[in-house]
Order: sequence, then C-alpha cells, then structure tokens
Amino acid sequence: MVYEFLFPLHTVFSSFNVFRYITFRTIFASVTALLICLILGRWLIRKLQTLQIDQQIREDGPKTHHVKKGTPTMGGIMIIFAVVMATLLWANLSVVYVWLVLLVMLGFGLIGFLDDYRKLARKNSRGVPGKVRLAAEIAIALGVGVILYFKPGFSTQVTIPFFKTVLPNLGWGYILLSVFIIVGAANAVNLTDGLDGLATGPIIICFATYVFFAYFAGNIKVAQYLQIPYVPGTGELAVFCGALVGAALGFLWFNSYPAEIFMGDVGSLSLGGALGAVAVITKQEILLAIVGGIFVLETFSVIFQVGYFKLTGGKRIFRMAPLHHHFELKGWAEPKVIVRFWVISILLALLAIATLKLR
Repeated sequence: MVYEFLFPLHTVFSSFNVFRYITFRTIFASVTALLICLILGRWLIRKLQTLQIDQQIREDGPKTHHVKKGTPTMGGIMIIFAVVMATLLWANLSVVYVWLVLLVMLGFGLIGFLDDYRKLARKNSRGVPGKVRLAAEIAIALGVGVILYFKPGFSTQVTIPFFKTVLPNLGWGYILLSVFIIVGAANAVNLTDGLDGLATGPIIICFATYVFFAYFAGNIKVAQYLQIPYVPGTGELAVFCGALVGAALGFLWFNSYPAEIFMGDVGSLSLGGALGAVAVITKQEILLAIVGGIFVLETFSVIFQVGYFKLTGGKRIFRMAPLHHHFELKGWAEPKVIVRFWVISILLALLAIATLKLR
C-alpha cells in the first residue's frame, strides 16, 4: 500500500522515486515484519496462556521435552500476520505472484490452524487425520500449479542445478511437480519443527537465499548474465521473502531456547508451503532440495526409519526420528543440535548460491 500510494508521487517529489527499487522495499518489508512481531509477541504469549493454548507433547518423545508442556503454541499466526501486513505495505500488488504466495501461505496456515485446534480440543498430539490434511494441501498446491501452467509466458521447463543447458520441459507434468514441491516443503518444515528454534533458523536462511533468487529471476539483465530463467514480476517476491525473514527473526526472539512460544502447525505448514511456492515461481524448484537440505534430511530420516522398521520387523536405523531426536537421544544438548543444524543450513545455502556460477 505504501508503494501503491507513494510511488506515483515520484513525478512530483523526486525523492519518492526510491520506492521503485525492490531492494529498498525488501529491506523495509523485513524491518516492518520484524517490528510487528517484536511488538505483538509478548501480548500474544500472554493471550495464548490465558486461553490455555499450549503445546501437546508426544508421549513417545524424549523425556526432556515434557518440561515444554504448557508452552503456548500457534505462534505462527503472528508470523503470518506480520508477513501479510508487510507485504501489502511494500510490494507491488499488481503482480499476481505476490497474491499467489500470500494465498498459499494463508491456505496452508488454515490447514495448520485446524490441525492445532484439533490437538488442543483432544488434548493430545494427534490433529486432523493425515489423509484429510494431505488432500487439502494437494488441492491448494494443485490450484497453484494449474494457475502457473495457464499463465501466459510462464515456462514449464525445469532448472537443474549445475547444468545450465539441461532444461527439460514437463508440459502439464509441471503441475504435478509443483504439487510435489509445495506439499513436500510444507510437510518437511512441519517435521523439522520439533526443537526450540530448530525450524525457524533454517526458514530464515532459506527465505534469505530466495530473496536473491527472486530478485535475479525478475531482473532480465541479471538473469541473462547468470543464465537462469527470466520470470517477469518475480522480483516482487523478494519483498515477500524479505518480509518473511523479518517476521521469522521477530518470532525467533521469543522462540529461541528456551522457547516462550512455538509456531505450531499453523506456522510450519504455512511457511513450508510458501517456501515451496516461491521455489516453483522463481524457477529454482530443484535447488530447494539444496537450500532446504535440513528439511530434506529430516524428512528422509522419517521415511527411512518407518520403511526399515516395517521391512525388518521392528529394527531401527536411528534411535528416534525425525533426525534431531536421534542426536538428542545420543546425548547432544538441545541448543547444540539446534545451532549445528543452523550451521549446516548456512553451508547449504552458500552452496546453492554458488550453483549459479558452478554450471
């Protein structure tokens, strides 16, 4: 809204020309979202405590987690609110991609909200039935895939990291790929959200990385220089990503160990879904596996654990899945697990950025 109201005045006040720069608006979107979370955080924690909206702990989880019982959850509502407000204030709202990622975030956030509500109502860690939740997620992601497929000028080619000339065109199959990436990202972040700030840190790193990818993809000169797909309008997604980085930083202020609030499924599903949508729209779909490598590792640890358990009649690869619980049970202190996973996320993000030239 700031952009919509003030940028047109640049013909009268030349200083208002600064609002045309995506970099300027990305920074201010980030700061705006950060301040919203810092201002609302303490109030929201007290409100959630009053309503007795607290975390339900897995009975089969590490015993050290039982002290977390009673910690307010559903803090993801604050992140969503901050991101939406900052994006509406600073982004160019005439770009359809901005609305698309906002709707994905809100849609997956609603699914997460219902999941959290069911857990609270039943007073256990089981929410909406898995098949119902998955069907709802697929429906939203399918809508995104169809919109992109029929959008004039949007390519259904897939960018393969490290190979600048390998660009397979999937045609309508790109819709299925979009669904897989968006739904997969949402659930991968959801699985990772098990320790204080564990998912929040990599989320910040991932979206900070996609600030660059969105800006590069939306700038024809930079895209041509880096030999990556040019997608007109995606530069505005840098504003959205910047807002999300700021909101996640503000949330981390209260979510860092020992956490005063958890994001809940309303947060993890919405952030993961939005991350997948950004990756698809910026044409860096496969690269998400590197940028969000921590989320991939956590997901595969669960898949391998469950598969091996069924095949061997009860044997396990890890002491417990997802992977972060394995290291906890090995004796690593929770803060050590969290920070080491953050470090790995940073290294993976740097590798992902390096792929722009390593091709």
